[in-house]
Amino acid sequence: MSKKITDTKDIQIKEKFEERYKLLAGKDYKKFMDISMTYLRRSIRINTLKISINELKKRLPKWKLTQIPWCKEGFWIEHKKKERRDIGNLKEHQLGYFHVQEAASMLPPLALNPQPGETILDMCASPGSKSTQIAITMENKGILITNDYKGMRLKPLGINLQRAGLTNTLTTLMEGRRFKGFQFDRILVDAPCSGTGTIRKSLKTLRMWNPNMIRRLSGTQKQLLETAFNNLKPGGTVVYSTCSLEPEEDEEVVSFLLDKYPNAKLQEIELPIKRSPLILEFEGKKYNKEVKKCLRIWPQDNDTEGFFVAKIKKDI
Repeated sequence: MSKKITDTKDIQIKEKFEERYKLLAGKDYKKFMDISMTYLRRSIRINTLKISINELKKRLPKWKLTQIPWCKEGFWIEHKKKERRDIGNLKEHQLGYFHVQEAASMLPPLALNPQPGETILDMCASPGSKSTQIAITMENKGILITNDYKGMRLKPLGINLQRAGLTNTLTTLMEGRRFKGFQFDRILVDAPCSGTGTIRKSLKTLRMWNPNMIRRLSGTQKQLLETAFNNLKPGGTVVYSTCSLEPEEDEEVVSFLLDKYPNAKLQEIELPIKRSPLILEFEGKKYNKEVKKCLRIWPQDNDTEGFFVAKIKKDI
């Protein structure tokens, strides 16, 4: 178990949040809250466009790197003498040899399975962790459109793309739902969400949480996923992901698309990771049974953030 956050005594858990998550997590509610009050393990993803995995390990003799099972370029990292945590200040990070990225955040690009030479869209790209992962997997070949909807969000995105040494990316500024008439091989929709899987990274999530926010976000997420699906080539793939554990933002959004488009086919996500059962019914709503093929991860499953990932193919 990771180190406990020291300033949790003043954290107030809203009554409605507690009721909801006792229902969602069941007997694992205490495990969920306990791990949510601990620090995340630091993790990195090595940029194999610039350096090999073995070369980077040799450059970091004071650091212990532990393989992340589901990502061959991903490693949990800790200082051998426990003297440092500031991996972002390492020279190798500034040179773009690795990207600081949470281990569960590496899952959506892995599910997307980008190929060199394809035309791909990352609809909600900033700050660029997943964009750089996709572009590196593409070996700098093809075109990756990295889009976000606020100008201020393009700054960290641009810095990360440049640091990684990428030449196959174009950046656009528009609302994701405004894409129309494009044809992509693959699209990632890492949708804006409530972030209830990331409490251990940001305790303010607990203060901001409310049911009305969840409902608003769910509407936006449905728009984004539907827009992405309509901009896929026949036979193309869209991956929908959130760092939320809310069924309204996860299973409900995917179920909406499946029910509306008969040619939307959910794909199995075969990755070596511990996962939790999908939620097929919540608050009187029954979801499409196919959502059981999605990936739902609670923080206690793998000592990571919580994440939800769905892989959908557009049938010809």
